[in-house]
Amino acid sequence: MRGWTNLLIRTGPDRERSNLLWNMIGSFCYAFASMVLSFLVMRIAGEDDGGIFSFGFSTVGQQMFLLAYFGIRPFQITDGKGEYRFGDYLHHRYATCLLALLAGGGYLLVSGYTTRKATIILLLVGYKVADGLADVYESEFQRQGRLYLTGKSNAFRTMLSVGVFLCSLLVSGNLLTACMAAVLAQIAGVCLFDVVVLRAIDGVDYAWAGARLCTLTASTGLLFVSVFLDFYVFSAAKYAIDAHLGDAASGYFNVIFMPTSVINLAAGFVIRPFLTMLTDQWDQRAIRAFAKKLLQIAGIIGSLTVLAVGGVFVLGRPVLVLMERILGAAYAGKLAGYHLPFGLIVLGGGCYALLNLHYYALVIMRRQRVIFRIYLVSAAVAAVLAPRLVVHGGIPGAAWAYLLLMAGMTAGFVLCVWARVARTGGRAVRGVRREPPR
Repeated sequence: MRGWTNLLIRTGPDRERSNLLWNMIGSFCYAFASMVLSFLVMRIAGEDDGGIFSFGFSTVGQQMFLLAYFGIRPFQITDGKGEYRFGDYLHHRYATCLLALLAGGGYLLVSGYTTRKATIILLLVGYKVADGLADVYESEFQRQGRLYLTGKSNAFRTMLSVGVFLCSLLVSGNLLTACMAAVLAQIAGVCLFDVVVLRAIDGVDYAWAGARLCTLTASTGLLFVSVFLDFYVFSAAKYAIDAHLGDAASGYFNVIFMPTSVINLAAGFVIRPFLTMLTDQWDQRAIRAFAKKLLQIAGIIGSLTVLAVGGVFVLGRPVLVLMERILGAAYAGKLAGYHLPFGLIVLGGGCYALLNLHYYALVIMRRQRVIFRIYLVSAAVAAVLAPRLVVHGGIPGAAWAYLLLMAGMTAGFVLCVWARVARTGGRAVRGVRREPPR
């Protein structure tokens, strides 16, 4: 075991380069798997099972992942002063993972789904909750300055669990069996690439106290509710499709939704490596440097979004036709007509990437109440807007709902961040003691 952990922990002389490289590799593997899995299940198991898997994996499962995650990652990785020990974060995560499993089971009991559909979704919830447990270890890797270990965990866990899932699905032809195998592989991956590796790193404090779990919950409670509401808004169109259009439509919508994973992947490459720097700049009241770096990152995200939207509007229809051919003759003509919704979703994905940048900025500023208010208003709008647009417009209506909701939330985050920067910068300038002239 020591040889195994040494192999994973070992890095080259330039740790920052390793951090950037493995963060890119891990983020790519994770996002690519999330993007193509639904597509592959549709190809192997058919449109109905593909739709069940898509909804369970990327919607219900992801919603329960966020309950396990509890919005703590940005708080933990920016806890540079060691306000809480790793043991506090770990035992808090045990509690939230159990809560997520119970909540997922409770939702399925009242959902009205068939036993088979409910069982598949419950297994996917378990898969995502294990992912949520891995996140507390990966966040600690990053807090310890070892982002490369986070990347390795993402990459190797994803390859292991997805590989086992696809092999099982191809051999058995049974989605339920494949989901069981994927859960077991995910648990093994957490043990191999997270638990034993962090144990081998010196200086990690596993001590914990129940009272500190309460204060940690109080400190991050609004972040959790905000992140939970964020994903509800992000997925409101998917929930509406599941409720009003059925399993096959869920599968088709997830296919044209895939580019959002690519945009968020690219945004993650840009944002994650600079979170520690932005935190230090804000804590040290280097407001001008903080604002400059934030604008640079936002400019990169904006440029990538413009390129992506332009590419989709030029190549969208041919790409969808190609997807139909890959899926098989049974899917001919079922995707090509959605090239406009395809473009709208990509534009919405760009807005969401910009939103995430400013979300992290507000977390660094510890403006949890502002974050909560934005998401609360957005969730209320989503609960009304998404079902109406889906009922009246089908999949195109769902794409419009997604774009409008993402654009509205982005505007709220951007305005709040820069208003705070302006106020804090002004106070910093007024607080400078001027030296008398000589």
